[in-house]
Amino acid sequence: MSKRFNLWMLILAAVLVSRFIGMVLLPLSDTTEPRYAEIARLMAETGDWITPWFEPGVPFWGKPPLSFWAQAGAINIFGVSEFSLRFPSWLATIAMIGLIWRLARQLWNLQVAQWSSLVFATMALTYISSGAVMTDAFLALGTTLSLVSFCLVMSGKSGLWRWLFFLGLAIGFLSKGPLAIVLVGIPIVLWLSLWREAITNLRRLPWLRGILMTALLVCPWYLLAELKTPGFLDYFIVGEHIRRFLDPGWAGDLYGNAHDQPKGMIWVFWLWASFPWGIVALVCLVLTWFRGTRKGVVHKITSNAGVSFLLISALAPMLFFTLAGNTLWTYILPSLPFTAILIGRWVSRWESLYLCRMRGGIVALVPVLLTVFVSLTAAGWAPLKTEKELVNYYQLIKEADDSPLIYLNDLPFSARFYSGGNALEVTQNDLKILSSANRFKSLYVAIPRDWSEDKVANLSSSALKIMENKRYQLLVIEGLIHNKQPVSNANGVR
Repeated sequence: MSKRFNLWMLILAAVLVSRFIGMVLLPLSDTTEPRYAEIARLMAETGDWITPWFEPGVPFWGKPPLSFWAQAGAINIFGVSEFSLRFPSWLATIAMIGLIWRLARQLWNLQVAQWSSLVFATMALTYISSGAVMTDAFLALGTTLSLVSFCLVMSGKSGLWRWLFFLGLAIGFLSKGPLAIVLVGIPIVLWLSLWREAITNLRRLPWLRGILMTALLVCPWYLLAELKTPGFLDYFIVGEHIRRFLDPGWAGDLYGNAHDQPKGMIWVFWLWASFPWGIVALVCLVLTWFRGTRKGVVHKITSNAGVSFLLISALAPMLFFTLAGNTLWTYILPSLPFTAILIGRWVSRWESLYLCRMRGGIVALVPVLLTVFVSLTAAGWAPLKTEKELVNYYQLIKEADDSPLIYLNDLPFSARFYSGGNALEVTQNDLKILSSANRFKSLYVAIPRDWSEDKVANLSSSALKIMENKRYQLLVIEGLIHNKQPVSNANGVR
């Protein structure tokens, strides 16, 4: 094994392991991470592997269960922690890096494969999502597996790759649904329209048996989910995949707010997601274009089947979401593996001393920036929107006859997760009922931090602030215990 290969392995390993710092030290911050983490925690706690639950009694129809299965499995192995819940995304990223390496090695050489892997691992969205509780890493794994397998089969490979194409579709279906077919189908159809002679190679894929395999892997869960909680298919297929796409102000979201963005914003998200590599590549491409070598650039793309497939695969997510009103920057992730190979090939050919030195700085930029951010956060310099500290403080001081932790009017997802599902959301009227019942020694109530002293006094004359965080202040309201039986609030929550 060459010294260059060993150095590449060490650098890649350092980048990937450095992500552990944030996975361990950063608390789950509202709203995405703790929302999905609490769904996975409930799955592990209840043992219900069919229906993900948004909260007890409320099914979560927004996403299929693959990511929750992986996260709940990690909880069963490692226990409930930030690291265990984030670990599956890290493994999914490792798998994508392996696929990138394999395809780049097939299309070009070892050096391109190495740089493509490093470019992908050090892009902003890749680095962040590799240590986050998200569903997008699993969708990207599925689409990457299908498209890489397709490209390899079209290049003459056979054997397992013929079946991995369909396995990728199944992973995509079980992580985010029919969107996987769209993100895989668009680049294949567009590429075949440019390279029509390759259509005859489609027979290399076992379409009938492959589709049957995908259906056997996917359909049982969809049917069981609908049977267990009727209405799932209408909400998920029609609502999440049609209404959300067409209506930027879609009000049918049961679990949050629609992400209303200007049409075309997905292209700006690409710059953020691919940072810093995408910006560097775009600037150099523009300079090359205006220096009069545009014909050479176009010729290289149109004359090479592999390059054109990579480019179309990289552009497909942005093309699809251009007219969508509900978009997030995480929707870019399926584009990045193929963007990384294109950039990796270009970077591997840098020959000047200045450019070679610049490569190392670009590789380190995102890992260093995020590590600095994690360090500042751990030191208290960059507070996050998380209730971990407040919940931990409550759990440290509460006594047996005290109330559960109560959040007035709005219960953050991080409070649900860190309290193990025991924190309550009550209205001000509910709180008065609890206070008048006098069944707890003390009531612990979290209210917005910006409440004035007069407003707190109107809530309760005996309220005493005992701590605060970025968003809330924790009050203790002393009471008397007349009856030690459990008390239900006005909503019937115990």
